Amino acid sequence: MDILLSVIGLILCLIGLLGSFLPILPGPIASWFGLLALNFTNYVSFSFWFLFTTFLIAITISVLDYIIPIVGVQKLGGTKGGQLGATIGLIFGLFLIGPLGLIFGPFIGAFTGEIISNKNITKSFLPALGSLIGVLVGTVFKTIITIIFLFYFLYSFISNF
Repeated sequence: MDILLSVIGLILCLIGLLGSFLPILPGPIASWFGLLALNFTNYVSFSFWFLFTTFLIAITISVLDYIIPIVGVQKLGGTKGGQLGATIGLIFGLFLIGPLGLIFGPFIGAFTGEIISNKNITKSFLPALGSLIGVLVGTVFKTIITIIFLFYFLYSFISNF
Protein backbone atom coordinates (compact mmCIF):
# COMPACT_ATOMS: atom_id res chain seq x y z
CA MET A 1 0.00 0.00 0.00
CA ASP A 2 2.92 2.34 0.74
CA ILE A 3 4.26 1.95 -2.77
CA LEU A 4 0.84 2.69 -4.27
CA LEU A 5 0.41 5.81 -2.13
CA SER A 6 3.93 6.95 -3.02
CA VAL A 7 3.26 6.53 -6.73
CA ILE A 8 -0.09 8.33 -6.44
CA GLY A 9 1.62 11.13 -4.51
CA LEU A 10 4.31 11.49 -7.16
CA ILE A 11 1.72 11.52 -9.94
CA LEU A 12 -0.24 14.22 -8.08
CA CYS A 13 2.91 16.32 -7.68
CA LEU A 14 3.62 15.99 -11.40
CA ILE A 15 0.01 16.85 -12.24
CA GLY A 16 0.45 19.89 -10.01
CA LEU A 17 3.51 20.94 -11.97
CA LEU A 18 1.58 20.55 -15.23
CA GLY A 19 -1.28 22.49 -13.64
CA SER A 20 1.02 25.47 -13.26
CA PHE A 21 1.03 25.79 -17.04
CA LEU A 22 -2.33 24.24 -17.91
CA PRO A 23 -4.86 26.36 -16.07
CA ILE A 24 -7.57 23.71 -16.18
CA LEU A 25 -5.60 21.63 -13.62
CA PRO A 26 -5.38 22.83 -10.00
CA GLY A 27 -1.57 22.96 -9.78
CA PRO A 28 -0.65 23.82 -6.18
CA ILE A 29 -3.60 21.94 -4.71
CA ALA A 30 -2.80 18.77 -6.68
CA SER A 31 0.81 18.99 -5.49
CA TRP A 32 -0.37 19.38 -1.91
CA PHE A 33 -2.47 16.24 -2.25
CA GLY A 34 0.71 14.52 -3.41
CA LEU A 35 2.38 15.50 -0.13
CA LEU A 36 -0.70 14.31 1.76
CA ALA A 37 -0.59 10.93 0.01
CA LEU A 38 3.07 10.55 0.97
CA ASN A 39 2.15 11.40 4.55
CA PHE A 40 -0.16 8.36 4.70
CA THR A 41 2.73 6.00 3.95
CA ASN A 42 5.01 4.45 6.54
CA TYR A 43 7.96 6.14 4.84
CA VAL A 44 7.26 9.74 5.79
CA SER A 45 5.30 11.42 8.53
CA PHE A 46 4.79 15.14 8.13
CA SER A 47 3.66 17.22 11.08
CA PHE A 48 0.15 18.62 11.20
CA TRP A 49 1.54 22.14 11.04
CA PHE A 50 3.58 21.37 7.95
CA LEU A 51 0.53 19.98 6.15
CA PHE A 52 -1.65 22.83 7.37
CA THR A 53 0.85 25.51 6.31
CA THR A 54 1.47 23.99 2.90
CA PHE A 55 -2.30 23.64 2.41
CA LEU A 56 -2.78 27.34 3.18
CA ILE A 57 0.01 28.22 0.76
CA ALA A 58 -1.56 26.08 -1.98
CA ILE A 59 -5.01 27.63 -1.44
CA THR A 60 -3.61 31.17 -1.27
CA ILE A 61 -1.61 30.80 -4.48
CA SER A 62 -4.63 29.25 -6.24
CA VAL A 63 -6.89 32.15 -5.20
CA LEU A 64 -4.26 34.78 -6.04
CA ASP A 65 -3.95 33.27 -9.50
CA TYR A 66 -7.47 34.51 -10.22
CA ILE A 67 -7.07 37.88 -8.47
CA ILE A 68 -3.67 39.00 -9.81
CA PRO A 69 -4.86 39.63 -13.42
CA ILE A 70 -7.64 41.89 -12.11
CA VAL A 71 -5.16 43.78 -9.94
CA GLY A 72 -2.88 44.09 -12.98
CA VAL A 73 -5.67 45.88 -14.82
CA GLN A 74 -6.20 48.22 -11.89
CA LYS A 75 -2.50 49.01 -11.37
CA LEU A 76 -2.01 49.97 -15.02
CA GLY A 77 -4.83 52.49 -15.01
CA GLY A 78 -7.81 50.31 -15.72
CA THR A 79 -11.35 51.25 -14.92
CA LYS A 80 -14.06 49.18 -13.28
CA GLY A 81 -15.10 48.20 -16.81
CA GLY A 82 -11.63 46.77 -17.47
CA GLN A 83 -11.64 44.89 -14.18
CA LEU A 84 -15.09 43.48 -14.88
CA GLY A 85 -14.03 42.63 -18.43
CA ALA A 86 -10.91 40.80 -17.16
CA THR A 87 -13.08 38.79 -14.78
CA ILE A 88 -15.63 37.91 -17.44
CA GLY A 89 -12.84 37.14 -19.92
CA LEU A 90 -11.25 34.81 -17.38
CA ILE A 91 -14.47 32.86 -16.90
CA PHE A 92 -15.55 32.77 -20.55
CA GLY A 93 -12.00 32.14 -21.73
CA LEU A 94 -11.81 28.98 -19.68
CA PHE A 95 -15.10 27.55 -20.90
CA LEU A 96 -14.99 28.67 -24.52
CA ILE A 97 -11.34 28.45 -25.47
CA GLY A 98 -9.90 26.11 -22.84
CA PRO A 99 -6.50 26.51 -21.19
CA LEU A 100 -5.37 29.25 -23.58
CA GLY A 101 -8.55 31.11 -22.70
CA LEU A 102 -7.28 31.60 -19.17
CA ILE A 103 -4.23 33.35 -20.55
CA PHE A 104 -5.83 35.47 -23.28
CA GLY A 105 -9.38 35.68 -21.92
CA PRO A 106 -8.56 38.27 -19.24
CA PHE A 107 -6.56 40.30 -21.79
CA ILE A 108 -9.40 40.32 -24.34
CA GLY A 109 -11.99 40.95 -21.61
CA ALA A 110 -10.04 43.82 -20.06
CA PHE A 111 -9.39 45.33 -23.49
CA THR A 112 -13.08 45.12 -24.40
CA GLY A 113 -14.15 46.51 -21.00
CA GLU A 114 -11.75 49.41 -21.33
CA ILE A 115 -12.91 50.20 -24.88
CA ILE A 116 -16.52 50.26 -23.67
CA SER A 117 -15.58 52.49 -20.71
CA ASN A 118 -13.03 54.77 -22.43
CA LYS A 119 -13.94 54.44 -26.10
CA ASN A 120 -10.20 54.82 -26.81
CA ILE A 121 -8.19 51.91 -28.17
CA THR A 122 -4.75 53.22 -27.19
CA LYS A 123 -5.76 53.89 -23.57
CA SER A 124 -7.39 50.46 -23.40
CA PHE A 125 -4.28 48.50 -24.32
CA LEU A 126 -2.18 49.19 -21.18
CA PRO A 127 -4.73 47.88 -18.63
CA ALA A 128 -5.32 44.85 -20.85
CA LEU A 129 -1.57 44.27 -20.87
CA GLY A 130 -1.73 44.44 -17.06
CA SER A 131 -4.12 41.50 -17.05
CA LEU A 132 -1.76 39.49 -19.26
CA ILE A 133 1.18 40.30 -16.99
CA GLY A 134 -0.97 39.27 -14.03
CA VAL A 135 -1.67 35.89 -15.61
CA LEU A 136 2.04 35.36 -16.24
CA VAL A 137 2.94 36.37 -12.67
CA GLY A 138 0.34 33.93 -11.33
CA THR A 139 1.83 31.18 -13.48
CA VAL A 140 5.30 31.90 -12.10
CA PHE A 141 4.00 31.74 -8.51
CA LYS A 142 2.20 28.45 -9.14
CA THR A 143 5.26 26.98 -10.81
CA ILE A 144 7.57 27.95 -7.94
CA ILE A 145 5.24 26.48 -5.31
CA THR A 146 4.65 23.22 -7.18
CA ILE A 147 8.38 22.77 -7.79
CA ILE A 148 9.06 23.33 -4.09
CA PHE A 149 6.35 20.78 -3.19
CA LEU A 150 7.78 18.29 -5.70
CA PHE A 151 11.34 18.71 -4.37
CA TYR A 152 10.07 18.38 -0.80
CA PHE A 153 8.19 15.21 -1.80
CA LEU A 154 11.27 13.70 -3.46
CA TYR A 155 13.64 14.74 -0.67
CA SER A 156 11.35 13.34 2.04
CA PHE A 157 10.82 10.10 0.15
CA ILE A 158 14.48 9.51 -0.76
CA SER A 159 15.89 10.52 2.62
CA ASN A 160 13.86 7.80 4.35
CA PHE A 161 15.61 5.00 2.45
